[in-house]
Amino acid sequence: MLNAVLDHGPVARSTVARLTGLSPASVTGHSAHLLARGLIRESPETTGPRGLGRPHVPVDIDTGRHLVAGAHIAVTNSTLSLMDLRGRIVAEDRRPHPDIRPWPGTVLDSLAERLPRLVSAHAGGRSVLALGVATGHRVDPGAGVIVRHPQLGWRNVAVRDHLSDATGLPVHVDSHARALARAEQLIGEASTRGSAVLLFVGAVVDAAFATGGEVHLGPRHGAGSIAHLPVGGDASLESEVSEQAMVRLAAEQGAPVPSFPALLERAVAGEPRARELFRRRARLVGRAVALLMDMFDPEVVVVVEPGTGLFPHCLDDLRSEVAARSLVCDDPEQAVVASSFTGSVLSTAGAAVALGALYGDPLGPWPALTDAS
Repeated sequence: MLNAVLDHGPVARSTVARLTGLSPASVTGHSAHLLARGLIRESPETTGPRGLGRPHVPVDIDTGRHLVAGAHIAVTNSTLSLMDLRGRIVAEDRRPHPDIRPWPGTVLDSLAERLPRLVSAHAGGRSVLALGVATGHRVDPGAGVIVRHPQLGWRNVAVRDHLSDATGLPVHVDSHARALARAEQLIGEASTRGSAVLLFVGAVVDAAFATGGEVHLGPRHGAGSIAHLPVGGDASLESEVSEQAMVRLAAEQGAPVPSFPALLERAVAGEPRARELFRRRARLVGRAVALLMDMFDPEVVVVVEPGTGLFPHCLDDLRSEVAARSLVCDDPEQAVVASSFTGSVLSTAGAAVALGALYGDPLGPWPALTDAS
């Protein structure tokens, strides 16, 4: 029911019943619990056309009482964020790691120490229901463990236990690709509701596959490990399109930059060599998208990559590659889209883990929510 209110609110309870297939009595009962928990609120009464008919009181998502927190652990930095229950980012705080391959406890302790300050400065009196944590590579969400992250050098890191002890919050952990796929389904691209592949291109390159409202995990938590997909010759996808590869290519072409964000800034400013590097990246990513399209035949592929989100020529180049190489995609303009969260990908990823858990079980045992009914 909560998902229907998210999609359509403010919405009448009778409409929720029609949308969900629940009985009016069930909707009334669920509404009472969700109202008591502060997850929905009643909007002003409305009446039928020209003031006729019995007034009804629509319900909507209550964004004034609760937030979720998120943490994204990247190769070079970590991002903390706060998100309201409609999926809007309220605040974020990004900090570089102290070392190239930081000790897990150092990063997790820093996140726990930074969170209260972010809440104090930006929550506006709203309570934090849970903390979501997202990162790349293999993550076991059931155990709350980062199984393997090669760039960080982490193996079997018990993130959930560490951060729940340090913060006192329920902690949910998942891969950033699965988290962003879930975010698209909840608050992003509507066409992902049926089936979708999400391709994440950053310092890490990985993917997620969602169908029927569920994101595939795999028995070894490794679904979406596509870094080694071939893109021509002996080259693999990650070796050619990762952030590290982009910085290396800039240097090889006589336009060295200190970091990937610096290269992106040059491209945003219109520097031709930087723009061409992003167009090259888009064409190579397009080859991988064509493979994924033919493997999974999803309704849509969502590409999380800043060039395709910021520069129309990059998205055009990517779609052209898909049109030329895919055997099943007959309309790349509809089937291949940029992320709904360009500019806020990392802050969305972590918080979406917690938001997805809340919408998956809003009547479950959330310690910060009380329901007297």
